[in-house]
Amino acid sequence: MSNRTAVYHTIVQWKGEHWGHLKMGNGPEYEFSAPPDAHGHAGVFTPEDAFVAAANTCVMMMFLWAAKRFKLNLVSYACRAEGTKRIELDRTEIFTRLDLKPVIHVAAGVESPSDVETRVRRALQSAQKYSLVANSIKSEIVVQPEIVIEE
Repeated sequence: MSNRTAVYHTIVQWKGEHWGHLKMGNGPEYEFSAPPDAHGHAGVFTPEDAFVAAANTCVMMMFLWAAKRFKLNLVSYACRAEGTKRIELDRTEIFTRLDLKPVIHVAAGVESPSDVETRVRRALQSAQKYSLVANSIKSEIVVQPEIVIEE
């Protein structure tokens, strides 16, 4: 059995004060800062946003893969993610929990809604199981879906 690897990279550059510039290996570029509660700026991309977004986007991409595998007629998928961080007495911080709240609309067609919902839940389990980012996080990840089966 061979081990395969893939390497991803980013470049960050300090721009003064609490400002930075991020260039992703895949092309996009962003200005970023620390969040306001860490002496940064409001209304701009932060490392904390990136952490929560990484889990949210990775789980969604894996759900799309699983939805196809489970032959779901996906109508729409939108997910609100919330990361909770704990600030210790010594001012160290850790994300303790990520809540993913997807709203998933699936067309049932001729199938029973309960059978379709069972497959949607299995697809969500697969998405979380195979998500590289979710599997790389120490925090608890809680998925609380709202599943709508359309007749």
